[in-house]
Amino acid sequence: MDKAGFMAAADHQCQQQGVKLTALRRQVLELVLAHEGVVKAYQVLADLQRERGIAAPPTVYRALDFLVEAGLLHKVDALNGYIVCSHVGCCHEGLILVCTACGSVNELEAAPALDTLRQQAAAQGFAIAQQNLLLTGLCQACRV
Repeated sequence: MDKAGFMAAADHQCQQQGVKLTALRRQVLELVLAHEGVVKAYQVLADLQRERGIAAPPTVYRALDFLVEAGLLHKVDALNGYIVCSHVGCCHEGLILVCTACGSVNELEAAPALDTLRQQAAAQGFAIAQQNLLLTGLCQACRV
């Protein structure tokens, strides 16, 4: 999906949820979209400061948190960053594949893998929380 299509889907998603994609939130989302792969909050902050002049870290973190809650971004805790959700409008858990060589990111639906893990964990009396799974390795291009 191109940027315009993603932004239209983001607007629709927010309207469906009854939340507002403010000008600042939209700008933060556009800045994340401009990066390939995982983007860190400080990168978004630096970009926002270049465009707006003054921007405080809490402003960026609040906007990023909103975008995660709205299902537009995924927070990748293991990499201390964010990625754009490739399944806008679909409440799901993602299987996030990150290439350690080039940094490319691919997102897949994690439900089948997590269902198996949840069954195995339940057999041990353990309940797995809702989450995204992160796997690192080499993408097809870097394996050649």
